[in-house]
Amino acid sequence: MTSTKTILRALAGETLPTPPIWMMRQAGRYLPEYRATRAQAGDFLSLCYNSDLAAEVTLQPIRRYDFDAAILFADILLLPQALGADLWFVTGEGPRLSTITDGAGLAALKPADAIHDHLAPIYETVRILSQELPEKTTLIGFAGAPWTVATYMIAGRGTPDQGPAHALKAEDKETFEGIIDLLTESTIHYLSMQIDAGAEVVKIFDSWAGSLEGEDFVNYAVVPAQRITAALKQKHPDVPVIAFPRGAGERYVGLHAAIGADCVALDDGVTAEWAAKNVQTGGCTQGNLKSSHMVTGGQDLVDEVNRIKAAFANGPHIFNLGHGITPDADPENVQLMIDTARQQLP
Repeated sequence: MTSTKTILRALAGETLPTPPIWMMRQAGRYLPEYRATRAQAGDFLSLCYNSDLAAEVTLQPIRRYDFDAAILFADILLLPQALGADLWFVTGEGPRLSTITDGAGLAALKPADAIHDHLAPIYETVRILSQELPEKTTLIGFAGAPWTVATYMIAGRGTPDQGPAHALKAEDKETFEGIIDLLTESTIHYLSMQIDAGAEVVKIFDSWAGSLEGEDFVNYAVVPAQRITAALKQKHPDVPVIAFPRGAGERYVGLHAAIGADCVALDDGVTAEWAAKNVQTGGCTQGNLKSSHMVTGGQDLVDEVNRIKAAFANGPHIFNLGHGITPDADPENVQLMIDTARQQLP
């Protein structure tokens, strides 16, 4: 039976008169109601692990904007914490982790199937959302891709060029690939549990895929995503998978087939016109408005939304940003984007 949910219809390959729309980081610091709930939680990790409050912030942008999808509020680094890494957040600077840089550090981590008790509050958030979301709203679960999560585990923090991970890959390939394999297997477990709890779509965020070159891109961005997708499809054949290897550039071509993903999400480093010609031929695409338009707004925002819509109009497309919305965004610009995206082109 064909779904009435527009996101699921697009992911199934249907070309719709207007694209369904949601936004990366749509629950976040640009919204005053989010800031109030985070203050109530006390700190970021407490918010992630408080199922009721995490569900609340997930629902906030749905109430305000009526997006076509809600994405689970969590963080990609909860998974390495569940594996045994120490995780904390430094105000104004971001996440910090205990580093894994050798075989002993890898061996001290938990096995992939031992993550579930730690992540039980996340699954409970999904269950709450599956009950409380409007009937027409699709629930998206997510995880970080193994390469991206590994870069944080190896460096202990975010880095401009993912240098520590590249160095470990060159100097101790066995440990590096052991980290990738552990993350791949644990991500399969994590996303499968999200689906069991009620997620209708899952997305794999590979935020630092663009720093991988040559065969490394295939081996550490494409292959792990393919392994995750294949395992999920075997257990949950009807659940679509969105892959987001940010920074892939021309390597976006052919990724639907290479990964097995139902949709490839695009950053704003490629044009919609190029992507429609070279990527959308493989299946549904998602993207790819520059998030800066959520700050500046105005006619430029309207024109860019219409240009992207027009470029992707002849195939399945989900409208989104090319990266997450930033804390300095104007909530009114989000509404303008949605209103423009939902107007049929002349």
